Order: sequence, then C-alpha cells, then structure tokens
Amino acid sequence: MNKVIAVLPGDGIGPEVTNQSIKVLDAVAARFGHSFDYRFAVVGAIAIDQTGNPLPDSTVDICLNSDAVLFGAIGDPKYDNDPSATVRPEQGLLKLRKVLELYTNIRPIDTYKALHHLSPVKAKQLENVDFVIFRELTGGIYFGKKEKTDDGNAATDECTYSKYEIERITHLAFQYAQKRKNKLTLIDKANVLETSRLWRTVVREIATNYSNVAVDYMYVDNAAMQIILNPAQFDVVLTENMFGDIISDEASVLAGSLGLLPSASVGNKAALFEPIHGSYPQAAGKDIANPIGSILSVAMMLDHFELTEEAYAVRNAAEWTLVNGFVSKDIDAVNNYATSTIGDLIADHIERNKESTVSSNASLNKSTII
Repeated sequence: MNKVIAVLPGDGIGPEVTNQSIKVLDAVAARFGHSFDYRFAVVGAIAIDQTGNPLPDSTVDICLNSDAVLFGAIGDPKYDNDPSATVRPEQGLLKLRKVLELYTNIRPIDTYKALHHLSPVKAKQLENVDFVIFRELTGGIYFGKKEKTDDGNAATDECTYSKYEIERITHLAFQYAQKRKNKLTLIDKANVLETSRLWRTVVREIATNYSNVAVDYMYVDNAAMQIILNPAQFDVVLTENMFGDIISDEASVLAGSLGLLPSASVGNKAALFEPIHGSYPQAAGKDIANPIGSILSVAMMLDHFELTEEAYAVRNAAEWTLVNGFVSKDIDAVNNYATSTIGDLIADHIERNKESTVSSNASLNKSTII
C-alpha cells in the first residue's frame, strides 16, 4: 500500500514525538511492504513566526492532497500568557478542522495494569476500563458568534447546533458501538440547554435504526462524576464540542499520563491523527517527552487505512515497552528512557516481530536518578 501523509509537527515537543511516529511508520513499511510518502508543513506558533499565519495556505494544500495528517502539538507560552493576542496558534488547528471538515474527534480511553499506580483513581476503579469518546468538533460554543459590549462589562458566546451536524456524528458513534459492546451513552445538559434537548431528540430518532445498541442518557455533571467513580460502565460516549473537550481531558487521568493517549479526527476529507497532550514547551528539545500518545495515534491511522494487522503490531510494541519498564520521565521520574530511545525500541520491536527481546541495534539511553 502507498499512502501520502501530511506531517505537521507543530510546536514544543510536537517535532520530537512526531519523529518517533515516523520511525514507527517506517518500521511498519519495512515489515509489511508498504510505502509512506511524508509531506512536511508548518502550523501553530512556528507558522506564525515564519509566515504570520497559524495555518498557511501551503499547509492547507498539503493536507488536502494527502491521505491522512499526522499532527504533533500546538501552542507557545508567549501566546498563552497574552490573552490580547489577535493571532494565536490554536486558530490554526480550529481552521484546519473546518477546512478538512473534521467533524468527529475519537479518543479511546484505555488503561494499562502495569501503570494503575500512576492514576489518581483507585486501581479497583480502573479494572476493565475501555471506552471511546466521540466529540463533535465543528459546532457548538467554540464556533458560535462571539460578542463583547463596548464598555467591556459583558460578553456573549453563542452555542448553535443544527440537526445535520448532530446526525452525522451520531451515525458514526452508533456504527462504532456495533463493533464493540453495543452500548452508547449520550452526555448532554438537556435539563437546561436547548441545544442539548435537540441532541437528545436527534439521538433518540437515530437510535431506532440501531436496535441492537443500548442507549443511555446522562447529564454532563453526573458523567464527570461517573467517569471517576465507575469508568468501566462506559463503552461509546457521544457528546458535543465543549462537553467533549472537558470530559475527554478528565478521562485522560485514568491512564496515568496525558502522554499515553491518542486521538483521531475524521470527517469528509483527510483524517487527522494526534496525541491529546499539549505542546509542553518546558520539555521541548530535551528528549524526555512521552511519544506513546503520538505512536498510538499512528496505530489509529493504520486502522483508518484498514491495516489492522499493522495497527496491532504498533499497539503490541507500545504495550511491550510499558510492561517492561521502557518508559519516559512522566511515568517514572527515577528510571526512565529518552523519547528517541522509546521510539527506537518500538520501531525495532515492530520490524523484527519480537515479543520480549531488545535488539542489539537499540541503544538504551537510560536516565537513573539516585
């Protein structure tokens, strides 16, 4: 298989973790006989510095002419600390979602038994946790009309959803639920918000087409509590843009590290794959960032290409490093391995198809603090 992949490393640790994902893709290509053609482009703060635009037209063109987009991270302290900035890195990602018509963000929430001790949630609550959040990406309050009064004493953010916007992501979520445990939970605030009432009405209508899927309806405040108290109850979670942003970040603590979790954004054009973590500028250039989230995003990309065996090989190799203690500083502050070393180990594991050994070609760049 030959695929063109747009690579947008972005800011902070984005380039470092993305480099490891490319190593992994190269290993997959070598083992399974594929060809991946990488087209690099800038986005975010680095794009502003170079062009004045967080999403240059040249980047858009590369993405539109690719089979998928591999995204690193976005953000820079000089913009985070300046709320008056009119041009911001995050605008690049929001615009890219619109341009590529990426209306669904998919975030799998999984836990590793070997890492249960890292989570602030008790281990017994983490048993059998395996759910997926479907977050609507292009509607809601983030994209609604925004106003501020001339005197600066009041502001308005409008939240709007159309039936069509709700229908398209809902069908995807139900179809995904049919491939899993046939359970879907809609998270909303239908007791207060008119948009949530529309969501609930549309989901109920569509549910009649998926009679084998059990549907629950849960208010977002209760859902925030249930994700901590009993996360194993969830299978496919469906929600709107802002609730999904908040809930998915909350759910990420179950795994013990933001650096472990991948995501996919899909829609009508090229799909985008990225780790859920931010740009973490304090770690940039130090070779200490966790590349697993980016690497598992590559596994989701391979699933998107219907390369299921290849995706399994990536996930298996990533889990092997975690189980055997080849982990980054966010997971073990005392005994840890460099970002690049973890990438080498995972790539080597894939290419050699070995379950439990380290090749002599893999350099173990280990940090031990005593």
